[in-house]
Amino acid sequence: MGRIVVAPLPKIAELAVRHGCREMVSLVAPRQDFHRPAVISAGRHLILGVNDIAFAGTGKLVAPGEEHVAAILAFARGWDRQAPLLVHCQMGVSRSPAAALLIALAVEPDQDDHALALRLRQASVQATPNARLVEIGDRVLDRGGRLVAAVRAIGRGADYVGDSPFVFSAVPERAEP
Repeated sequence: MGRIVVAPLPKIAELAVRHGCREMVSLVAPRQDFHRPAVISAGRHLILGVNDIAFAGTGKLVAPGEEHVAAILAFARGWDRQAPLLVHCQMGVSRSPAAALLIALAVEPDQDDHALALRLRQASVQATPNARLVEIGDRVLDRGGRLVAAVRAIGRGADYVGDSPFVFSAVPERAEP
């Protein structure tokens, strides 16, 4: 299987039920209050308090860091891929698409970065993966700049026009012999 459901916060309960998700990654502002959908296992819910910013040193905001990327990768490696994984942030446009890319590479490291970024763009015209998460992930996953280049190649997503959740394949489609 290996599908990732990327969603904005207001849609998580609906999408968790609709897609049969049992696990979830939440990238939300520190101390942001929200309710985990009942169908999500408490033991398989990763909550990261991180703001959607691309650089550190912004006062009280928490920039994505290596510890956040390490937590995403560790969580992804524990995902059994029997049910879709729900990944969300506030709007489903920046932090969660970046996390979806990192999760895909954690579970299938041999895939092509450009093909992966293109799958993301095909799934969502609005996705603009958080550059800091992508850059740190590229380094931690030893991608040699390929992930950063691939995300730059797809460019900034379309202007936000509202909640547009999407389903993204963590692994490339295999051609039938």
